[in-house]
Amino acid sequence: MGMSPRNNNVDRGESEKEELALVLEEVDAFLYTAGGSDGEDVPNCICVLPKLLECMVDRYNKGRRRFGEKAIDDKSFLDVVDRIYKLSTCYSIALDETSSVLEKAMSLLEKDLCSLLEDPKTPKKSLSFGYFPDLCATLESKFPTPSEQDQDRQDFPANFSTQKISILNKIATTMINVGYQTECCMAFANFRRSAFKTTLQRFGYGSMRIEDVCKMSWESLEGEIATWNQVVRHCTTVLFNVEQRLYDSVFPNQPSISQNLFNDLARHVIIHLLNFAQGAVLTKWSTEKLFKFLDMYETLRENIMKDFYMESCVKELAYEIATTKNRLVEAIVATFCDLKNSIKNDNERIPVPNGVVHPLTRYVMNYLKYAYEYKDTLEQVFEQGQGFKGIEIHNHKYNQEMEDVGTPKNSPFALQLMTIMDLLDANVERKSSLYKDLALSYVFLMNNGRYIVQKVKGCKELHELMGDNWCRRRQSGLRLYHKCYQRETWSKVLQCLKPEGLQGTGNKVSKQLVRERFKCFNTMFEEIHKAQSTWMVIDEQLQSELRVSISNLVIPAYRSFVGRFKQHIESSRHIDKYIKYHPEDIELLIDNLFDGNAMSMVRKRT
Repeated sequence: MGMSPRNNNVDRGESEKEELALVLEEVDAFLYTAGGSDGEDVPNCICVLPKLLECMVDRYNKGRRRFGEKAIDDKSFLDVVDRIYKLSTCYSIALDETSSVLEKAMSLLEKDLCSLLEDPKTPKKSLSFGYFPDLCATLESKFPTPSEQDQDRQDFPANFSTQKISILNKIATTMINVGYQTECCMAFANFRRSAFKTTLQRFGYGSMRIEDVCKMSWESLEGEIATWNQVVRHCTTVLFNVEQRLYDSVFPNQPSISQNLFNDLARHVIIHLLNFAQGAVLTKWSTEKLFKFLDMYETLRENIMKDFYMESCVKELAYEIATTKNRLVEAIVATFCDLKNSIKNDNERIPVPNGVVHPLTRYVMNYLKYAYEYKDTLEQVFEQGQGFKGIEIHNHKYNQEMEDVGTPKNSPFALQLMTIMDLLDANVERKSSLYKDLALSYVFLMNNGRYIVQKVKGCKELHELMGDNWCRRRQSGLRLYHKCYQRETWSKVLQCLKPEGLQGTGNKVSKQLVRERFKCFNTMFEEIHKAQSTWMVIDEQLQSELRVSISNLVIPAYRSFVGRFKQHIESSRHIDKYIKYHPEDIELLIDNLFDGNAMSMVRKRT
């Protein structure tokens, strides 16, 4: 009975193993005893060994199995490679033949190295390094800062199992040992760099040149900056740590190679990220960009260097980071100066209707309130940016004022804040002069002044910075505007209600003069009501204060005048033409002032 093909294959395999073991034993004996033979006494095993390796290479290339799938075959292959390399380096025996077959073996290993680094079975969602099982959730939650637990759980990039890393280590070690370090490192570096690029793309960060960044619209660039901030933090806190562990595991016996490969990758990525930041600050500076620039500065201020870079790499990256931070400082300082210049150079010639808070006042105060959230960063930026045009950090006037209110002396941010407040005051004063009606100009000053004070008092930190004395001085200024408004608007009205000048011949009260006074009061009050009911005071407290003060000023005088002189014209026909309003009517009409709506005068009979 004949043997089956399977049995024949098993027997052949066992025979080959025995033959290989015998050849390796003879080669080892030759390597141990030979002392530099010229080839006369070269044993047959030396000629057989390259042929065995070539057969192994052909079998790997033709078969479906690749290196790493059968440990016993891999060991035999590596044993043969090791002996041939020793023969080719120690002895001038069949050099051409051994070099040729060794090159074929290294080509095979390099191909399998690339295949392992780019596994075609890898799902699309986890092709690249740094992909974590919860990556989708990470993306949806806008890059939350990874916890220590997350970092500890991710020992290696996805699809790099312990077994795969072991195979990569064997391939890399063999290639390096037999003189193919360059080929091994280039293949490894290229695939990992490509994988890193893919990962960043999955986080929404694409590859952009500086000139591309400069051409982007601000709306698009805002989103890209937000992504950039998250990507930088994610790289330095998670991705680089995971990647370095992979390098150290694949090259455990070559720490310098591992370190160099990782440093090259990290340097490439960081320089690319810094180029984006430098491109962003090359765009036209404007006030709305301040906060995005501050975000970028804060990101670079964090320790993105860590401890895993080589000294030469650290020096280069430290220089590049410092250069980028300096450019951001320049942009931030220039942007703040642009705000000051826009206030100073604002020459608008059309007053805002009805004396309301000017849009520039709202913009500046909201801008400063938001800027205060970056106070510590701005203190650092202004300190670093001293000497730049438009930036002072020492000013005797403001330093004395800050000492008075308990603000730390020489605070750069406080000084800038005081400067902007003064510029805004001057701007509001200029705009108040645009009103033809002087009373309306005082309403405008009150509206804007109250808005500024309320914004400062409404922000605890901003209030502490400006101080109570500053707020008290502003409140005093508002009271002065209030008095000026009353004098300008109501002093002439009150003149109509004075008893002086109403005597006629014989020192008796003149009915005609009394009628004229009532008519004058009615005309003036109605004109004021018609105009000032369209004026607007948004702040409810200020609006109430104005109405109450007007009522306290006008109603007692009107009530007294009516009570004293009504009797002198009661016998007159059409008395309601002269005494048109009760004091209560006047109070109701005063309560219509500063609502922003033109109110009709309802005539009241006495």
